[in-house]
Amino acid sequence: MASININISSLDGTLSAAEFKIAACAFSELWKKFNSALPQWSWLPSSRRPGIPFNHVQDYCREVNHYDFHIVYSASYRVPVLYFRAYQSDGQTLVLDEIEKDIPPNSGKMLRESKWTFITQEEHPQLNRPWYTLHPCGTSDWMKLLLTNEASVAQGEVATNKYLVSWFSVVGQVFGLKIPFEMLDNIGAS
Repeated sequence: MASININISSLDGTLSAAEFKIAACAFSELWKKFNSALPQWSWLPSSRRPGIPFNHVQDYCREVNHYDFHIVYSASYRVPVLYFRAYQSDGQTLVLDEIEKDIPPNSGKMLRESKWTFITQEEHPQLNRPWYTLHPCGTSDWMKLLLTNEASVAQGEVATNKYLVSWFSVVGQVFGLKIPFEMLDNIGAS
């Protein structure tokens, strides 16, 4: 699996577009290896912005709602951004209040209390349609905190394949999406 290292002395919690592509491809491969029974992430090259899509069905309510997730690189924030849309089985789009009812209770509390995590609606950079996002304004700050505690910091660098898995282990929790321990363990051994 390809990986390049991020120099810790310049670690600001962000990634370049090239580092994001490597991290996204590594994340996709690891997900496939350790989550083969779940819907898969896949890398979709784009002339505009890189990203990886994922489809997921959420069933916290009586009615099944569908969620499409895309991880897209933000050139302005230099971090990954989780874009998502939510809709009912009949195709009707869910509004934010309905989405908040779908997410796990601890995530709702986190969204209300955290200065780093909130949902906003933006135009999807590849699809040019309104999608929701977990706003990336604080991502570089908490990623810097998260990565500076990596064991590889003692060696002066962090592998890019750890970046996206670490990021998703935090962001995915909002929707109850979990990284399997084997996936985390595998990048820890890298």
